[in-house]
Amino acid sequence: MDIQSTIWNILFCLVLVGTTALNAQIRPAVYISDNFNIRHELKIDNHYMVYTEYQQSPPKFIRTIGGFTSFEATPEMRLVVLLEFNSNYKKDSLRRLTIPIKIDGENLVLDWPFKMTFTPLPVLKKKQDLEGAWLFATRGPDEGQERRGEENPRKTLKYLQDDRFQWIAYTTDTFEFFGTGGGTFSSQDGKYVENIDFFSKDDTRVGATLDFNYEIKDGDWHHTGENSKGEPLYEIWAPRK
Repeated sequence: MDIQSTIWNILFCLVLVGTTALNAQIRPAVYISDNFNIRHELKIDNHYMVYTEYQQSPPKFIRTIGGFTSFEATPEMRLVVLLEFNSNYKKDSLRRLTIPIKIDGENLVLDWPFKMTFTPLPVLKKKQDLEGAWLFATRGPDEGQERRGEENPRKTLKYLQDDRFQWIAYTTDTFEFFGTGGGTFSSQDGKYVENIDFFSKDDTRVGATLDFNYEIKDGDWHHTGENSKGEPLYEIWAPRK
């Protein structure tokens, strides 16, 4: 092996080690950055993130993006996001983000679209039954009907982490965005409760509390109750692999 190849191999290893180290240091959590009346909410785990921006009072949804994450070290550390959804896609056409990122104690400092410091929210409840990422599969009851799988570009994702939840409806091929909503949740003893902090389709829904029942069957989340019109609701959600 010549000297140039050896140098490139060493540099590659250093970048790989640095990137792996950063990934290991970022604690999966829900982080917030409040800028006057605007809340920037970042949910992030080891391979996915959801970022949402909304006005708190009076309530007004602004935007949300999300996708699969990786890291680069060129020369500063950067968070790379391959987007699955982007509520502003018609305006900015963004499908990929590269964001300078630093770790400051427990906080994350992101330089996008301006420099913001994100602080982890305290977790009020221990890990709950439904935490994780779920994809809408079908309407219940389960009678062997066709399910909407991972390969289907039309998706509704429900992402629950550290007392916070968010659902997002979108298509991955055209980046059409259908809506989102989120806030706090609790799931205990078969009772699932959502408290709405933002809702893209109707800001007047903010502050509402929704009560449902849940049951895990063969790994699926069976979600039952009544919709906003008081009509029976039965949805089946599959865990995202």
